[in-house]
Amino acid sequence: MTSAAPGVPPAASASPGGQTATPALPGTGRGRPGPARLLNRVVTLCWVELRKVRHDRTELYTRAIQPALWLIIFGETFTRIHAIATPGKIPYLDYLAPGILAQSTLFIAIFYGIQIIWERDAGVLAKLMVTPTPRAALITGKAFAAGIRSIAQAAVVMVLAALLGVTLTVDPLRIAGTLLIVVLGSAFFSCLSMSIAGVALSRERLMGIGQAITMPLFFSSNALYPTRLMPGWLQAVSRVNPLSYEVDALRALLVGQPANLWLDTGVLAAATVAAITVSSLLLPRLAK
Repeated sequence: MTSAAPGVPPAASASPGGQTATPALPGTGRGRPGPARLLNRVVTLCWVELRKVRHDRTELYTRAIQPALWLIIFGETFTRIHAIATPGKIPYLDYLAPGILAQSTLFIAIFYGIQIIWERDAGVLAKLMVTPTPRAALITGKAFAAGIRSIAQAAVVMVLAALLGVTLTVDPLRIAGTLLIVVLGSAFFSCLSMSIAGVALSRERLMGIGQAITMPLFFSSNALYPTRLMPGWLQAVSRVNPLSYEVDALRALLVGQPANLWLDTGVLAAATVAAITVSSLLLPRLAK
């Protein structure tokens, strides 16, 4: 008896009609996937996305420049002139650091849709769409890959903030909570970007829309100043801006500012689920 060599897929068998059947990939049966198999596919897709970062880490380094400028120039200057009254009279740089952390991950995630457009143009997306993997699993894998990529960015901002004298927590549980919030926030904004990609259908349009909404999202949140200092209409916008909830949670975890962590985490989780749903519905339109 001859056995197949390790790592070599079994030969395709002929169907009764004379056509050659394509062998199924391990764990990708045509039946409805169970929760464990679905989770496995999400993790696999997430790992594939992360491998791309290992081959080109330039983005991680270049993306650290902008938050460094915000903290060093904007943060240090406004700390000295006491232009913004902060809750609890904490130093403005301490107040600003969590906001810049959220901003830096937003700026990465909001253009994540460019990658899925590139995959469509390269034919990769079409191949993924014909696999038994549900569209929601494809989107979820990419979303949380973007979230995990943002952890490296978060680490850079936290180290820089500590070097500038910001008093950050050293509690492992709070740091773990911080990373969870960063992942959730990045997953939401990457799904928002993929949803825009499903509407825009081109890299140029996506870049234009992304640039048009990034700064309004940032300035309408509480990343730079407390919500109570905003005019009434901007406060209303801030209350429906997911970035505000991300910043609130990060401030509570990193610098001990009072916040409703359950509310902040719940809003981010609900927004992420909604964004995954919308992105999944628009994925076939993008793949055409």
